[in-house]
Amino acid sequence: MPSSTPVHTVLCLARSEILSDSVQVTNFRIIYAAGPDGARDVLGSTVVDALVVLLPVAGHEAQELVRDLRVRTGAPILVYDPKLDCGGKQLLDATEYLGGAVDSSELLARVSAAIRRRNSEVSQPLSHGEVWTNGLVGSSDAMRQVVEIIRLVGPRRSTVLITGETGSGKEVAARAIHAASNRSGSRMVSVNCAALPDHLLEAELFGHTKGAFTGAVNARVGLFEQAHRGTIFLDEIGEMPLQLQSKLLRVLQEREVPRIGSSEPVPVDVRVIAASNSNLLEAVADRRFREDLYYRLKVVALRMPPLRERASDIPALAEHFLSKIAEQEGAERKRISPDAIETLMRYSWPGNVRQLEHALESAVALSGRRMVLDPGDLDLHAETLTSDLARLCSLDLPETGINFEELIMGIERCLLERALAKSGGNKARAANMLQMKRTTLISKFKSLEVCA
Repeated sequence: MPSSTPVHTVLCLARSEILSDSVQVTNFRIIYAAGPDGARDVLGSTVVDALVVLLPVAGHEAQELVRDLRVRTGAPILVYDPKLDCGGKQLLDATEYLGGAVDSSELLARVSAAIRRRNSEVSQPLSHGEVWTNGLVGSSDAMRQVVEIIRLVGPRRSTVLITGETGSGKEVAARAIHAASNRSGSRMVSVNCAALPDHLLEAELFGHTKGAFTGAVNARVGLFEQAHRGTIFLDEIGEMPLQLQSKLLRVLQEREVPRIGSSEPVPVDVRVIAASNSNLLEAVADRRFREDLYYRLKVVALRMPPLRERASDIPALAEHFLSKIAEQEGAERKRISPDAIETLMRYSWPGNVRQLEHALESAVALSGRRMVLDPGDLDLHAETLTSDLARLCSLDLPETGINFEELIMGIERCLLERALAKSGGNKARAANMLQMKRTTLISKFKSLEVCA
């Protein structure tokens, strides 16, 4: 009867008498790499549970070597230097640094302990507060509902389907779900299903063996394997080709990945979060998206509201982005005037939160040395007008009818009075704001009985 004890894959950089071919190792699969290039190749094609670096490695400084390996794997890295007195030195990015006389049994015991610690940390829920809420800015009812759903589903394994318009923050929500889960200590891997051609997307997701197809000069670990014990975020899932949808459905059902060119599937423990800005039910009706996959992904549904539905969050979002921009630029944080906030809140934001962030970044850059952003710093004038017209077009026509001329005159009078107020009574500036001649403005003042 096979043992239930898992077999751990350990990559050993450089050979040593401690871990040599003659050493009998139980419950470990040891892969040797002669040098850093070989280790990178292994990490590019195999998911390892731990990595042992035996120093010295000729031609390579230990710290830089470990840092390079850390970028390529989230597995524990144990560094052993036989010439070092134990406890004399630490390496940043190394899980453990060993020195002195260590035999194979002790070294493998340390490896096993490091793997257990890592798995234990990954499986423990967050105990230091809901830090995952940091990116979910806003206190509107719509955002409160988003936060509550993430709070409920975060610790579970359930697949989540996030819907919402472009720029509404679907990836931010996905990262919050990952951070709120017991997988937060492992990677979250993101892939945009619309950004890659069909033949490349399958290789990216599932990986391939060497020579599996033209151009496959090396084996490659797919994104599902890279997200092992973590989360994979499939953005724009509606753009995935039908043939690949059937393979994804099988992965979700069987929890194993079919590498291209291999008949042996690879088991994976991955939480899947998918997102779409299109109506997947319409795609199902048009036979562009598999119905069974749709319901397999939509175990939990999360809708990210567009920014126009949570305009009350705009002041908080503006402050958040201004702080973020200042931190990224290493500059003093700029402030935003009440008039500028009003301008932001009157705009319809077709590009949602992402557009707001870019608009503020542009305003900070173009405002020069001024520390307070004014409405004129926001490049939204023509778009704001379009926004206001959209609001007017959304007015409902009552069954009793409406006095058209009176309504239009009221709108004109309101715009004229607002332009005059914003220009400080200067008729030339008011006319310029309304993009009309000064004489036309004065004529309208008289006809509409506007006090000028």
